[in-house]
Order: sequence, then structure tokens, then C-alpha cells
Amino acid sequence: MTNAPVDAVDLTAKLIQCASVTPDEGGALVLLETLLSGAGFDCTRVDRGGIANLYARWGDKAHAKSFGFNGHTDVVPLGDIDAWTVDPFGGEIKDGFLWGRGATDMKSGVAAFAAAAIDFVTQTPPDGAVILAITGDEEGDAKDGTVALLDWMDAKGEAMTACLVGEPTCPNTMGEMMKIGRRGSMTAYFTATGVQGHSAYPHRAKNPLPAIANLVSRLASHTLDEGTDHFDASTLAVTTIDTGNTANNVIPAQTKSTVNIRFNDAHTSADLTDWLRNEAAIVTQETGVQIDMDVSVSGESFVTAPGPLSAMISAAVEAELGMTPEMSTSGGTSDARFVKNHCPVVEFGLVGKTMHQVDERVEVAQIPQLKAIYSRILRDYFAD
Repeated sequence: MTNAPVDAVDLTAKLIQCASVTPDEGGALVLLETLLSGAGFDCTRVDRGGIANLYARWGDKAHAKSFGFNGHTDVVPLGDIDAWTVDPFGGEIKDGFLWGRGATDMKSGVAAFAAAAIDFVTQTPPDGAVILAITGDEEGDAKDGTVALLDWMDAKGEAMTACLVGEPTCPNTMGEMMKIGRRGSMTAYFTATGVQGHSAYPHRAKNPLPAIANLVSRLASHTLDEGTDHFDASTLAVTTIDTGNTANNVIPAQTKSTVNIRFNDAHTSADLTDWLRNEAAIVTQETGVQIDMDVSVSGESFVTAPGPLSAMISAAVEAELGMTPEMSTSGGTSDARFVKNHCPVVEFGLVGKTMHQVDERVEVAQIPQLKAIYSRILRDYFAD
């Protein structure tokens, strides 16, 4: 064991060099397990369904106070490899940036909180537990990642009393935003089935296209809400209408459409499913075209009401960067949607402008800044 500070920039570069495109572990969790074990963390691989996950705890699990970090080491595919100007798994530093897939989302965040946690427990051991729950399945289906970790924790009596998810949260400037909640996300898949026929004799057919067009028009023109205390208005987007009919003289028998809803805490996925099914039933009754629906729910909306956890994070950002982060619920989904069932959770990380892009990169200076903020949060949390 050593008390030398962990270089979060170097650790980020080493993690980028692990080709951990979901679901491949790529060596990233092996690297972290070795580092954390050497610092006295009790590490357990919680793999499930072909997904690699790592749980690391410093301190006795019987402690009433335990601060957790959650993050992921898996990354999205590279896209057009020829469009990259650097090795996407090189971890190269140039022009003040650290380049590579996962540099922003979110190997820098994992490196920053791992480095902060190691320095904290080795230099000023707390009266409590520090927990790192790191998954390899955030960018995939997310069924065997953080969910598997939380299931395992519940079975083993492991618990976090508060958690910070290290996703990139700042739109343009380091420190400008934290996420205290997220919108829910669900997708509805509609199949409209009529009767095929000749386009010259439409009365002998039952065209599903006007029916599906009617349905999506009803859905898209409906105002779900005007927003709530912590959320903007919910949104519905028609993402596709697919028929695949290449014949201009044939009325097709079937067509499909998909809509995606991002919803605030005025709704639940169950309520919205009932509304969607009712709208489909109305169009079916009006047109005689049968419309069936399947629904996939990525997560419910949630909010961690402003309180001690968000105040502590805000104070740490203010102390390190001189700005007060906005408390936001914007953006897509994250694994915080699972953690919120376990304990209070807030997200804070660096600027996310290049995440998932070709030539993904992070400003090098942001990584030690993020580590310093995480370190201060740990000190403040265990100071009481």
C-alpha cells in the first residue's frame, strides 16, 4: 500500500487503452480491481449475463455511514474508424486534451472518483465505508450492469447511504450543472394491420397507412403537460413510420410506427401506456384497422429533492471552482435511475460535449479538477 496520490489523468489514459466496447470488459475492470485491491478495498466481481461488474468497498459493511460512487467503463462503438484523427484506444494527450473513446463518457469520471477514493482512505481513513460500484453495461441494455450490482448488494447486506454518479453533467463549462433527477423514457411500437389490395380499388382493401398517420398525428399534437417544479415539459417524438412497400399499385396490409416519450414526474410509464393504448383503440374503432402496441420502458422519472447531498456537492464545486452548479433534470437516462431505489443519488461530472462522437476527448485540466471535487465531497461527508 502506498500513500502516493493517484494520478487521475494517467489512470484515465490507461482505461481508454482498454477496448471496452459494450459488452467487452477490455481489461478496464481488471485494471481497477488491481489498483483498488492494492489500496485496501475489498473487491468482488459481480458478473451476470456476460457482463462484467466490479464492487469495491473500503471499510466494514456494518458501518451506518457509507458513501458510494457509481459509474461505467463500457463505451459505445467507434463509428467510422476512418473519421478518427487519433487512435480511439490510444489515450493520447495533445493540444490540452486527452483523446479516445470513453474519454468523456465516462472513463475520466471513473478515474477521478477511484483516485479520490484511494487517496482518501489511505491518507485519512474515515469512520465509515467508501464504495465503488462500477459496471460494464451502462451503454447497452443495462439489465445486467448496475441492476446486477444492486441486486447483489441487497442479497449480501451491502449498502450505500448516499451515492454520486460520475456521468458528465456539464453542458459547456466545468462545474455549471449537476443532475438531481432524470426524465423517464419509454418507447411504444405500433403495428397497424389492414387488408392488402389494389390501389385502383381501395374500397376492396383496408389501408393501414391513414390509420397509423392518424394515430401518430393525435399523439404528436397532444400536450402531455406544461412541466413540473423540477422538470421541463414531457415530450413525445415520432421516430419512424415503416411500411416497406415498393409497389405503387398495392395497398399494403401492414405498417409500423414507433414513438419515444421522455416524461417528467407528472407521469408514470403505466399511466402513459394506458393513454397510448386508449388512443390506439380510438383509431382502431374509427378506421377498422387493428392497431397493436408493444411498450419498452427504459426507466421512470425521478428526482432527489434538493437537500444535504446536493448541497454538499454544490459546496464542493463552489470551493474548488468558484461557481454554484445548477440543479437540473435535463438529458437522457443514466444508471442513477436504478440507484435512486437504493439511496439518495445525485450526478456530477465534467463537460460532456464530445461524448459518443468521433474524436471524443476531454480537457486534461478537468480531470484533476473533478478528482479534487470528489475528494472534497468525501472529506465533507465523513467530517460529521
